[in-house]
Amino acid sequence: DLAMNLVGQPLVRQQVTKGVREFLENQNPVKPLVMSFHGSTGTGKTYVSSMLIRYLFEGGLQSPYVHHFSPIVHFPHAEQIEQYKESLKRWIQGNLTICGRSAFLFDEMDKMHPGLIDVIVPFLGPSWVVYGTNYRKAIFIFISNAGGEQINEMTLDLWHARKDREEISLQDLEPAISKAVFENPQSGFWKSGIINEHLIDFVVPFLPLKRHHVKQCVINELVQQGLEVRPGVVQEVAESIPYFPEEEKIFSSTGCKTVASRISFFF
Repeated sequence: DLAMNLVGQPLVRQQVTKGVREFLENQNPVKPLVMSFHGSTGTGKTYVSSMLIRYLFEGGLQSPYVHHFSPIVHFPHAEQIEQYKESLKRWIQGNLTICGRSAFLFDEMDKMHPGLIDVIVPFLGPSWVVYGTNYRKAIFIFISNAGGEQINEMTLDLWHARKDREEISLQDLEPAISKAVFENPQSGFWKSGIINEHLIDFVVPFLPLKRHHVKQCVINELVQQGLEVRPGVVQEVAESIPYFPEEEKIFSSTGCKTVASRISFFF
């Protein structure tokens, strides 16, 4: 499914498939699987996390063993951060007691209050038991737009250097992501024990998408909706999306995020 439907993200396919497979095949992991997805809007972060959850849990995101947090919905008020910390810790502890193979998704980490996320540090490390709970088979996924700008800049530089996206390595992007995400006072990861103790197993960069990737997204969406794939519609939808940089117009400013809503204008 990743190979067929996730467009333009060779690094993601490679990292996520490897990470998840190795983790699930290990009957006795030393710590939970912790992945952090980074990239700009519409590049597939939510899509990939939803796909993983759909395949790993019956009922997908509706499963009682999948827990989805959004700072705007669950932790909106900075003055209540101590209360949030306590309730988040209890929620994770309680749900891991019910099912050690639970999944926890943290959306929009770039909007998370710095310090809040540190309450989950004890659940992420290689201890045997925390608060009386064995939690080493759990999965934690952090999703963030932070680092997206730096990933886009570096991808553009590599494009100018005639380096194909299949040739881009994690080593090319990691320093820029670290600086933008983990050393940024506005980030939910700022001075976090998660970073200081190296608890993230996979930092996964999502690259900006080119015009032909957007066209593939349009085709995928038409097929999914049971609509006729007309080349004219594919072309027009792709052309209606803004691209950057201003002069060259190489990458989609919104990835594939607005594809579905734009298709509705043609049917």
